[in-house]
Amino acid sequence: MSKAKIAYLCTECGAHSVKWAGQCPDCAAWNTLTETKFSVPKGAAGAVATTLEDLPEGIEYRHACGFGEFDRVLGGGLVPGAVVLLGGDPGVGKSTLLQQVSAKLMQDVPVCYATGEESLRQIGQRSLRLGLDASSMNLLSDTSIENVLSQARKCKARVLVIDSMQTMTSDGVPSAPGSVAQLRDGVGKIVQFAKQNDVAVFIIGHVTKEGAIAGPRVVEHMVDTVLYFESDPSSRYSMIRSVKNRFGASGEMGVFAMTETGFLEVSNPSAIFLSRESVDEPGSVVSVAWEGSRPLLVEIQALVADGNSNYAKRLAQGVDQNRLALLLAVLQRHGSLSVTDEDVFVNVVGGLRISETAVDLPTLLAIVSSFRDRAMPERLVCFGEIGLAGEIRPVRFGTERIAAAAKQGFTRAIVPKGNVPKKMPAGIEVIGIRRLSEALDEAF
Repeated sequence: MSKAKIAYLCTECGAHSVKWAGQCPDCAAWNTLTETKFSVPKGAAGAVATTLEDLPEGIEYRHACGFGEFDRVLGGGLVPGAVVLLGGDPGVGKSTLLQQVSAKLMQDVPVCYATGEESLRQIGQRSLRLGLDASSMNLLSDTSIENVLSQARKCKARVLVIDSMQTMTSDGVPSAPGSVAQLRDGVGKIVQFAKQNDVAVFIIGHVTKEGAIAGPRVVEHMVDTVLYFESDPSSRYSMIRSVKNRFGASGEMGVFAMTETGFLEVSNPSAIFLSRESVDEPGSVVSVAWEGSRPLLVEIQALVADGNSNYAKRLAQGVDQNRLALLLAVLQRHGSLSVTDEDVFVNVVGGLRISETAVDLPTLLAIVSSFRDRAMPERLVCFGEIGLAGEIRPVRFGTERIAAAAKQGFTRAIVPKGNVPKKMPAGIEVIGIRRLSEALDEAF
């Protein structure tokens, strides 16, 4: 038997209180505590301790999602019992991608697709438009999280897709859908269901205007993997990046192309970030960025123009703008080149955002190339971190970056002295430098 208890639940933050108060003690919101009845089971059996040797075989098994890029972002495939949270801007293609993934997963395991935003007819129309063979997929249009989990259990689904979390409601929480209390309680029930039944769950989440997933940060801590859609409205390419992953490397990135028949994976992402095979114009430099577990060749462009005001403009897209101001100061002090009165604009081709310091050297070389109106040598690639004293510091995975550049046909590389490999890759000349002045002499 279960004994009924009465507590007061805050509809804003989900905090519990044993007595009513006009102000929530946790979030300080007024008139948000509502009376809630819940039952506490007596004598409920708990989990039994076990050892690793008693676990069943195949604990390393993962479901293949049908997209190599998506499997890469997940860390090698979908782990049974994992809870994956996918966020992105409206209309970026979250539902489209997961419906394609569900259709491919359904060839091996039962899938249940639950939506609270669309009707079953709309899901069917999208399947026809994408040309998916998903006639036997279990579909559900409901907003009750308890019913969604119950139906997934009845159809013996091994993969559950919930679209979206902000539309789902929990019967025991007397607040509006999408509120903090609803999200916290709903995700908690989903995680418990996934772990107890070994069912992999995809959750689609809305994002705020700042680009973060709407709701409390505790939701991201509760799930196993958090993925973000990154898409430039002017580009046909979309990127999915993992910011948290308990089953693989965080920071991994997958590249997809949106077509009339849905998403297609891009097997060679370096090709879309290089606008052409040979960069032969002033202000363009090719670098090798490290994204997740692989190198990506990117083109960095710079434009130095005469300033039209008393305050020179500094604009950077794809690299840290504060880092740009620091690099310009180093260039003036240790490169004997001042652009104080010039407007400086830096851009990474393809809409890619790079946070690592390996693009310091190519950024400055692109600025100098534009300022002097001199193109960089053909088939040249470079990378390296620049210190405040003008030294060129080595970066991680230097040998792998050089090998990736050689594979793309580049014949010359300017890299930090500490990144020069002991065994030179075939077909590429590697030049090791220690100072910024040496890099400028080699490049020009």
